[in-house]
Amino acid sequence: MARKLTAAICLFTLEFTGTSAQTVLTDTLSEVTVTETRHSHTLKSTAPMHVIDRHDMLTLGIADMADALHHLPGITLRDYGGAGGMKTVSVRGFGTKHTGVSYDGVMLSECQSGETDLSRYALDNVAHLTLTIGDNDDIFIPARNVTTPAVIAINTWQMAHDKRQMMTVQVKAGSFGYVSPYLRYDRRLSQNAEMSAIGEFVYAENDYPYTIKNGIETINDRRQNSRMNQGHAEVNFKYEKRRKEFWGKVYYYDNDRQLPGQVFYYSNTSRETLRDRNLFGQFAYQMPWNERLSMKWLGKFNWTASLYDDGMVANWSQDGDYYQREAYTSLCLLYAPHDHWAFDYSADYAFNNLNSSLPTDTRPYRNTVLQSATAKYHTGRLTVMGRLLYSLYLNGARDGEASNDMRRLSPSISLSYALTSCLRLRASYKDIFRAPTFNENYFFHYGNKDLKPEDTQQVNVGVTYAAKAMQHAQRHTELTATADLYYNKVKEMIQGVPYNMFVWTCINIGKVEVLGLDATLKGVHHIGGHTLTASANYSLQQARNRTNEESPYYNNQIAYTPLHSGAASLSWENPWVNLTVSGHRIGERWASNENLDGTRINSYGELNVTAWRQFQVRNTNIELRFDVKNLTDKQYEIVRSYPMPGRSWQMTIRMKM
Repeated sequence: MARKLTAAICLFTLEFTGTSAQTVLTDTLSEVTVTETRHSHTLKSTAPMHVIDRHDMLTLGIADMADALHHLPGITLRDYGGAGGMKTVSVRGFGTKHTGVSYDGVMLSECQSGETDLSRYALDNVAHLTLTIGDNDDIFIPARNVTTPAVIAINTWQMAHDKRQMMTVQVKAGSFGYVSPYLRYDRRLSQNAEMSAIGEFVYAENDYPYTIKNGIETINDRRQNSRMNQGHAEVNFKYEKRRKEFWGKVYYYDNDRQLPGQVFYYSNTSRETLRDRNLFGQFAYQMPWNERLSMKWLGKFNWTASLYDDGMVANWSQDGDYYQREAYTSLCLLYAPHDHWAFDYSADYAFNNLNSSLPTDTRPYRNTVLQSATAKYHTGRLTVMGRLLYSLYLNGARDGEASNDMRRLSPSISLSYALTSCLRLRASYKDIFRAPTFNENYFFHYGNKDLKPEDTQQVNVGVTYAAKAMQHAQRHTELTATADLYYNKVKEMIQGVPYNMFVWTCINIGKVEVLGLDATLKGVHHIGGHTLTASANYSLQQARNRTNEESPYYNNQIAYTPLHSGAASLSWENPWVNLTVSGHRIGERWASNENLDGTRINSYGELNVTAWRQFQVRNTNIELRFDVKNLTDKQYEIVRSYPMPGRSWQMTIRMKM
């Protein structure tokens, strides 16, 4: 029985810690082996969970973070175009600030604007991406990891355990002056210790052509002021012995880029620049105190600088340098007294502060205390999980009046039940709130220290299906499908509408209700040395303004949220050259919450083609890949007045030795 309890604890913790970057989660103890694929884990979860791993990035034709996000249901992407264009997401109509992002198990923090720019995280070093909507089944996690309605988890590569050392060299080149070298070195220092070092650089001119229409006149121009120089480096260390584990990471990011402005008729001029710098170090220590009780301790220090300059405005009145810091720690305790029961208590503390070069700077700071208590009951057919989160935000300002303190008790519950070996039902409810960011409280353009926090509730009911038809060893078919109906409600919603890539205007809508459907379907057919993979996802998001029935804008679709969206791909893996055809379709949207004439953004679709081949030369594994994006050269916008690139190409050479 003790061995079973230990195996259960390992299964709970594997998904969070990211200790394995492989598709299969495996832990072997004396007489006990736990094996589960990440994809099968998502089908059994009590709340919607979707995973994209390294193999999916090939079979789905995913070349960058934007492609990956299109293949996750329920996501609305805001993309400002090109390799350097900022990319933020909202999930199920909640808004970008309600989507948390974790990097190797520790949440990223952006207390200034509350939005994480996912374009800075390239896929070259990513083992898998996981989107969780609501609370998933992993309970041995920090309290901060459950403070948002949805979380995108970025998990990086881990070293292969059968190698002493390994080096990965990659070069990408593509349209519009894009070039990106990447280098990774892994080394096993001893039987129990290993380290890795990563370096990456991206340069792009981003001077792609675009076409806009002004009545009967067609205007052809090229994107200007869009150059990017981006570098990223990180060092990782891991030590594991006798079920005790310590790992640490030091990460640095530097992006010196020009910001392309909005495009108007006969005007494409911008002299804005932005330099983003980010340095953080994080660690985690995990150990079992006995066969039933385990402890995990995490810590992080984060420093971020944003240096903004607008060369179009005299006297530097728009310029601003912003610096934010964070110290964060978390302690988690997992207790598993029985085969079917597990309990977790997590307590987090964070200190954030922000200062800027602006004369109106109040030097705000925030102390955050989070506590979560979670109980989970699991049998072969039934899984039930309940969580209670207590949040306390204590705000202050060194040179001005501070915003209000906030506190809240937030419950959530979810369950999954297997009707048959193939079919499962799931249902979940989560209540959570979002504290206003420093920008929303203090930024001189639109800050309001009396701003109320956003309160959100989400309800989800879904079904998952997985089946495998085996004709013989060389021919079999796998089919998986999910469908989830959801209802979301947001009170005191703060909606961000972009003026440019750095300055936003925030509008408090009041109440928003979202009724939607997410569906996925994937089929894999193996025959001899060939594999055919077809996948598709579809999302319906009816996100309506429900603030005031007397308002002419009542029941309008909120800005930048399409009613219909979806993606599909078809892949053929063979002994010669593997091929993937993929695409996505986004319905029409509005650039304003008022849905006024002239603010409608047309629907668009994009078709992509990918060819790749992997082969071995002595001890070196070589991967060659060629991508053509937007094959039909479709001209479109995701964010109004920011035209997206037309047809482009990218070539990748990757060697592991």
